[in-house]
Amino acid sequence: MLRAISKQTMDHRGPDFAEVGLTAIAGMKTIFKTKQRVFIYPSSGTGAWEAALVNTLAEGDKVVMYETGHFATQWKKMASKLGIDAEFIEGDWRSGADADRIEARLRQDTGHEIKAVCVVHNETSTGSVSPIAEVRRAIDAAGHPALLMVDTISGLASIDFQFDTWGVDVAVSGSQKGLMLPPGLSFNAVSDKAFELSKTGGMRRSYWDWQDMDAINGSGYFPYTPGTNMLYGLNEAIAMLHEEGLDNVFARHQRHGAATRSAVRHWGLEVLCRQQGQESGVLTAVLMPEGHSADAFRATTLQHYDISLGNGLSKVADRVFRIGHLGDFNDLTLAGTLTGVELGLRKSGVPHTEGGVAAAMAVLETTQFDTVAAE
Repeated sequence: MLRAISKQTMDHRGPDFAEVGLTAIAGMKTIFKTKQRVFIYPSSGTGAWEAALVNTLAEGDKVVMYETGHFATQWKKMASKLGIDAEFIEGDWRSGADADRIEARLRQDTGHEIKAVCVVHNETSTGSVSPIAEVRRAIDAAGHPALLMVDTISGLASIDFQFDTWGVDVAVSGSQKGLMLPPGLSFNAVSDKAFELSKTGGMRRSYWDWQDMDAINGSGYFPYTPGTNMLYGLNEAIAMLHEEGLDNVFARHQRHGAATRSAVRHWGLEVLCRQQGQESGVLTAVLMPEGHSADAFRATTLQHYDISLGNGLSKVADRVFRIGHLGDFNDLTLAGTLTGVELGLRKSGVPHTEGGVAAAMAVLETTQFDTVAAE
């Protein structure tokens, strides 16, 4: 992918660029598992959050969001800054969204004032996954017309995401997680319902306007300068994912997540996500024992073993460290990562039981999966 990104930049208005743009847009539809629209922005995932909101909601509109962690909180803060009346269903940061609580809230809204339900698919700060299909069923069971908006910035291309089958209206993602690229591209997958609403609704916008994108994307071009070299890398990343097979990618991530959790529990530490079945294959967030600083442990591990672990964010700052196991990752990489963590625990004087790496390896040995044919 890095070699693809390093290719000579071409004229994004020239005739050869159309193939690059069309390939990227069509390819991202296969990753989102949708036949509907996908828009690609030269931005971080935060930009795609904003695009999702300003194309569909007006100032004063009410939305319901579920507090799964730091990134759900950040999305809510953005909505509030834009003048949206964002209501949080309070969560404990240790599980995904509760579809039953969402349904109960929507049933209270007999006047259908709530315009959207916003949920984070894979909460990067906590390692918890929300059951998006169940949330869709909850909205339908309540007989409510609210849009379903989903942040799958760290979930897409790492764990299964089915835009069409699950009935999502707007999905948000970025290039730097499961797509294995540097930061710099973001995405909106958009249902026909949401797109039609954007024609007459939403807020004033320019850069993020879906209508401008849609008017020119069909020919492979963009309404302003795209991230040309990042698109080269994106097309290579999509090809790599399909070469392995998406189902194989998802199975690999789930297997590595299970092995990591086995190591953590053997060490005597606690996995932050405590809702069985909602643990992430993307990353594992680990609670430090009382009286021990997660940030001090992370600094020691980086200094002595050259391994960078994710920090705890906002409510769990200095209480949690995060082990990533996503993207171009294999059994050997995982074993090396967990070895670095175990060495760091020892070096930092964190109470633990030795042998977490061996526990993880035992899971890897007993959970080999049969790969399916590449796509």
